[in-house]
Amino acid sequence: MSAEIQIREAGPDDVQRIYAWIVELATYDRAPEHVTGTPELLAEALFGSRPSAEALIAELAGEAVGFALFHGNFSTWECRPGIWLEDLYVPPEHRRHGIGAALLRRVAEITIERSGTRLEWVVLDWNAPAIRLYERVAAKLLDDWRVYRLDGLELVQVAEGAKPAR
Repeated sequence: MSAEIQIREAGPDDVQRIYAWIVELATYDRAPEHVTGTPELLAEALFGSRPSAEALIAELAGEAVGFALFHGNFSTWECRPGIWLEDLYVPPEHRRHGIGAALLRRVAEITIERSGTRLEWVVLDWNAPAIRLYERVAAKLLDDWRVYRLDGLELVQVAEGAKPAR
């Protein structure tokens, strides 16, 4: 690629584009029915009175070509902050030009700038293109950790002290 990739902080004008990419990513991840948020909720999360996440936009020749969305986490063992990379997405027509690597590099820089000790994320086990990128940057696969989730009715039941039905 002859044009240089630029990475910038997302702004309120980027919400619709980011939301559309979230839907595209969910479709790619074979789970579009799980997108229950709205552009309004995304705008509140990114730019509301108490932002809970941040986003970066990758641009190539002035065109938005990908995004990374992340938020803080914390290591109790290290007593230091880190960053959780929630989503990194580059549409198929813009892949294989270093855009994903540039986004990941910038999130890593932000982690270090904020005195973070780790940058973490998950990837679906069948997503070979993403796995190749992560292996190229020497990210470690944590075989001994499993991701658990409470959501929906089970989340409510646990919060209420009820035993979730299985």
